Amino acid sequence: MIDYLVKMTSPHLKRMEIVKDEPEISHRRTTVPGSYRTGDSFAGRRVVTIGGGSGTFSVLSHLKKYPFNITAIVTMSDSGGSSRMLMDEFHRQLPLGDLRQSLVALARNGALWREVFMHRFERPDEEDGHQQRGVGGHSLGNLILKGLQDINNGDLLLAIEDAQELLNTAGRVLPVTLAETSICADLEDGTSICGETNIDTRGNNNLNDLSPIKQLRLQPPDAPGCAQAIRAVRRADTIVIGPGDLYTSLIPNLLVSDIARAVRESDAEKVYVCNLMTKHGETDGYKASDFVNEIHRYLGGRVDRVIINDGPFPADLLKMYAGERSEPVIADRARLTRLVPNVTIEHLNLEDDRLARHDPERLVRAIFSVDDL
Repeated sequence: MIDYLVKMTSPHLKRMEIVKDEPEISHRRTTVPGSYRTGDSFAGRRVVTIGGGSGTFSVLSHLKKYPFNITAIVTMSDSGGSSRMLMDEFHRQLPLGDLRQSLVALARNGALWREVFMHRFERPDEEDGHQQRGVGGHSLGNLILKGLQDINNGDLLLAIEDAQELLNTAGRVLPVTLAETSICADLEDGTSICGETNIDTRGNNNLNDLSPIKQLRLQPPDAPGCAQAIRAVRRADTIVIGPGDLYTSLIPNLLVSDIARAVRESDAEKVYVCNLMTKHGETDGYKASDFVNEIHRYLGGRVDRVIINDGPFPADLLKMYAGERSEPVIADRARLTRLVPNVTIEHLNLEDDRLARHDPERLVRAIFSVDDL
């Protein structure tokens, strides 16, 4: 879903843990051009990304620099934070967080508008055991999207179009479905966990062995895909799945059967970007082939290419992630070549960074297999 930062668990302890944070926004007041060159061989190429959270944010932030025709399809299973509060307060409200992040990633109207959409109000202290109502804890961008939706008589797609106009986005953002949905993970021990946030955070404060995820389910299972998203997939030249948390950012999109079918039937090149690190509670012990197998399982078909990192990480970064029972994903090439026609293994991670993250420029070059982007 979203990125992770380091914090001390107590003023007196030195153990560090990884905590959630949203993508960073540059404070430069600049406008990002729609492309760097004219006459580019990739000009007008229809690129569809499928995902959500900071992985999608990073890819879109770099894709927008080139003359692609971009459509971002994002998961609608978010169940926490500002999205959850809006869903509780306004019944039948769809989650807006991943839509907002993708809109900001594609924005060309300078840092000010991006900061406006990403600003989060401080959450007030609880009084007498009851959370105060108001804007506390909300993302301003979510509130703007909710306001635009009200202006458009509840039509979320029209609200997104208005937000795209405000931000002068370099592409479109579409929800994977317009239906109210949630996800449940059935575990190997016979228990189930429901709610994206509960699945996403189950390993945060529990370093013990956790029962692996056996199956992910969508509720309701027959939620229809967004018609505009289906059309974008069918017309795509390149479909990029990932990067992002496997069970909370990527697979929920493929659980919408209309979308999975459209991807399978599309003539586009289908590219899966594998995670850099495993995640405790979701992908413990997974090698790259395990990630690919799960994508194939829920897609109901095969991707054309998988992209995997083999770049080194600093020792202190590995130690930090090991403290949360996360480790670099191993690129088991022999198994991968039996699963996918084309395997790209390159040094793709950011260097000298406090987190394990893809270098967006290297990643985009790897996706399109060219050096002249």
